[in-house]
Amino acid sequence: MSALKDRLTDGLYGLGWSTVKKLPEPVAAGLGRRIADTAWKRRGASVLRLEANLARVVPDATPERLAALSKAGMRSYMRYWMESFRLPAWSTERVASSVSIKDIHLMTETLASGRGVVLALPHLANWDLAGVWATRALGVPFTTVAERLRPESLYDRFVAYRESLGMEVVPHTGGAAFGTLARRLRAGGLVCLVADRDLSSSGSEVTFFGERARMPGGPAMLAQQTGALLLPATLWYDDTPVMKGRIHAPVEVPESGTRAEKTSVMTQALADAFAEGIADHPEDWHMLQRLWPADLDERGKGRRP
Repeated sequence: MSALKDRLTDGLYGLGWSTVKKLPEPVAAGLGRRIADTAWKRRGASVLRLEANLARVVPDATPERLAALSKAGMRSYMRYWMESFRLPAWSTERVASSVSIKDIHLMTETLASGRGVVLALPHLANWDLAGVWATRALGVPFTTVAERLRPESLYDRFVAYRESLGMEVVPHTGGAAFGTLARRLRAGGLVCLVADRDLSSSGSEVTFFGERARMPGGPAMLAQQTGALLLPATLWYDDTPVMKGRIHAPVEVPESGTRAEKTSVMTQALADAFAEGIADHPEDWHMLQRLWPADLDERGKGRRP
């Protein structure tokens, strides 16, 4: 059954990449909304988890408000997928006109000076679109990390997809990935990391929307070890076809403290910037997984939303 499920999952993603990009854009957008609304009405585990996460972001929201946010969140999530399936067919001109990032000069001017940049983002809006905008519209190549997925063929699809968009992708395999990223940064390159969920279970503890959480310490550690500038970034959709974003103030390396203490302070600064962007645009936060340890007991069973 597991092998059958893996083949089905891989086949569905393959169908998306091969078919959705061929659909007229209004048809693809409408399809995404219908899929999102159907999933939302079924109230499955992912929708309930999204709603529980949003309840922390908007703690004073009524049940009706949370339901509206989760419905908008599922539509935003499917917009991400519809866009991502179609990105390989987009022209450079289309990509350039589809993204607007405030204070992008904080990144481009640092790179022009020869200093590396670590750009850290949460799961907001479409980070893949932001990435292809950087490579095509700005002409800035970058390196990123890909989470290992099951089945392996699906992971290979994601790597091939992102590499086709001009990204260098390294697998999330601990020290080997860290070493590659550090070399790129020392050479004055750009590293982009989605960093609001800890994949290693050994991340840095932060306070996130008033509760204890863990986020990866890698961005802060890379900045410390290589001298690269650490920049938080957040993205969002609005009522236009253009995805918006902003680069937040740089996260500086503290002057004193141990490496672990510095990492903790810097990761908290990232969490604060992420929280600001997520609170402003909660419907665009695609967090359909558990994030707060309070949602897990020692057996790994979750508190029901």
